Amino acid sequence: MSGFVSFVSSGPGDPELLTLKAVDRLKKAGAILFDDLSSGPILEHASPDADLVGVGKRAGRPSPKQDHVSRLLVEYAQTGAHVVRLKSGDAGIFGRLEEEITALTEAGIKFEVIPGVTSACAAAAAAQIPLTRRLMARRVQFVTGHDVAGALPGDLHLQSLADPGATTVLFMPKRTFPALAEKLFETGLRRDCPALLAENVSHPDQTLQRTTMEDLATQLSQEISTAPGLILFGELAESP
Repeated sequence: MSGFVSFVSSGPGDPELLTLKAVDRLKKAGAILFDDLSSGPILEHASPDADLVGVGKRAGRPSPKQDHVSRLLVEYAQTGAHVVRLKSGDAGIFGRLEEEITALTEAGIKFEVIPGVTSACAAAAAAQIPLTRRLMARRVQFVTGHDVAGALPGDLHLQSLADPGATTVLFMPKRTFPALAEKLFETGLRRDCPALLAENVSHPDQTLQRTTMEDLATQLSQEISTAPGLILFGELAESP
């Protein structure tokens, strides 16, 4: 007997940013495998009879391996249950979605993917800025700040990241940002390029710090908070 899996994007954490489809799947699920950033009030939509299993990964903390998460997903579905894999932000952006889809496909389990609000869009909305502007920011690029080992990826296209005509959003960026910033300065990015550090996006303790690339690199080389965050930089990161 084979069940069904819904990959549900929970958005950045504010339960009011859930889609109607996401809420429907949460209510119907017999089991929910959730990320750390998808817990809390969002899980209040779950049935009281549902199994709730935390499988989130956080930098610097003990976390389940990806193959273990994929195996759990398959095993729950093989009981015939409707399973929700609850992912923070949008499931398709730096969320290991493809690996879990591969595991389900190999096991012959059907699934669906429900999109959601990514933290990049939520951060820009909270800062009351657009991600694009005619004639100034014609392109938006989402980039991960670290590789599988937690280091700065060695294959980043620095010329694209230093493009003054783009808005760039760095996910999971804080530990590697000082090193990346120096590479971008060497590539031609202005040291006073506007930057926005957004932490705990859409949560009650959300913080937004408008600064410059150089000042933020200096700050993060000295102290890094444990709050999940992202960095947005480009001309649109300035105060409106």
